[in-house]
Amino acid sequence: MNIASDRYVSTRGLSPETDFSDALLRGIAPDGGLYMPCAWPTLSPEAWSGEADYKRIALQAMSPFVGDALPAGALDRALDRLTAGFDHPLVTPLVELEPGLFVLELFHGPTAAFKDLAMQLVAALTDEALSASGERLTILTATSGDTGAAAVRAFAGAKSVDLVVLHPLDRVSPIQRKQMTTVQADNVLNLAVRGDFDDCQRLVKSLLADEDLRSRGRLSSVNSINWARLAGQIPYYVSATAQLGRAATFVVPTGNFGDAFAGIAATRMGLPSNGFVAAVNQNDALARAINDGLYSRRAAVESGSVSMDVQAPSNFERLVFEATGRDAEATRAVFETFARDGAVAFDPALLDALRSEVSAVSIDEDETRAEIAHAYQTWGRVVCPHTAVALAAARRQDRAKGPVVALSTAHPSKFGAFVSDVLGFEPEPANVIAALGDQPERLTVVEGTLEATLDAVAAFSGRH
Repeated sequence: MNIASDRYVSTRGLSPETDFSDALLRGIAPDGGLYMPCAWPTLSPEAWSGEADYKRIALQAMSPFVGDALPAGALDRALDRLTAGFDHPLVTPLVELEPGLFVLELFHGPTAAFKDLAMQLVAALTDEALSASGERLTILTATSGDTGAAAVRAFAGAKSVDLVVLHPLDRVSPIQRKQMTTVQADNVLNLAVRGDFDDCQRLVKSLLADEDLRSRGRLSSVNSINWARLAGQIPYYVSATAQLGRAATFVVPTGNFGDAFAGIAATRMGLPSNGFVAAVNQNDALARAINDGLYSRRAAVESGSVSMDVQAPSNFERLVFEATGRDAEATRAVFETFARDGAVAFDPALLDALRSEVSAVSIDEDETRAEIAHAYQTWGRVVCPHTAVALAAARRQDRAKGPVVALSTAHPSKFGAFVSDVLGFEPEPANVIAALGDQPERLTVVEGTLEATLDAVAAFSGRH
């Protein structure tokens, strides 16, 4: 194990090096950058060539990142908590649809979405870190739907954590909203922001940087800007490879790019793969950046795959950091230009480096609907719109070089209205969704301004 893998630096190079616990509890680096391990650890081939035991794989994949920053046995206990919350013995089972085409089911957890895999881990590891330090933490997170639901489920009732979730008003599915707002926990504040997900994400970054709010207590985020969240997604790529028994091309439905970057991180650790495809919906900023060399901001357009309605994916910064050869100054220049001008053109060397890491495909609404219909007609499988985006892109890939795995990120019943509009019937609800019933909801609507959001967060924090 490379000892530097449990030390962290900012992608923007202006923050001091730190350990896993501090990176976990801070979320974002003080200079506005994202934490990255100082070096990538090497994963033993035994991790993906042995039995596909999820806890074993996750311990091997994540231990080097934690080091001795948490109490002894913390990761082991966190993984016990994680696996106990999933209803499939493999946790993330791989299912073959037809020769060479697979889906990796990531929706067997407590909110029926892939975010549960990392969020349950982060909640347990945060408990461990706070019990060691004696601190109280306010967590701020932006969500396009699934992150917020997973965070509320994971942190509701936590003794040392207050959770503030920002979601775009009327731009998440009714099920996603209810999974956040029907949890009656005094340590949770749900804010419905008049705007889109990118507005919510911008507000969270501004809140995390607000000195007055920071003076009241420790702040962090559990968006995938938090390294621990992203690290918790690495194991299922290793598990998929173990189940398959060989390298694959992974097609990842992509919003904030954390899920895709977790796979790239796995390959940095030695996992064999045949490449990564970021499948985006009509909000195609990432695809335009990779395919055209111009990263430019546009207003997000509402789609059926609402969790992917993102036009400024935060984790793209981690990819740029890697593609520049970990040049923090160059990375900082790219994102300062993007923040200032709303667009940045990549030089040919950087663009080639980005393309060597990932390709990108945009799937529009008509194609998404057609793929839902195709999945049902061809395989008898009902899929959510995000999975449909991945499958539409996956079926374009060349299987001659090896199998293609599309990530299935949510149970279709989380997006029942959209699926029903295509197939003419509502998907059978996942057990955790059926249990929601008609419970009362708690949320606060706020304007998409920093002032309005600060007021709501300050009032909430002042109660504790």
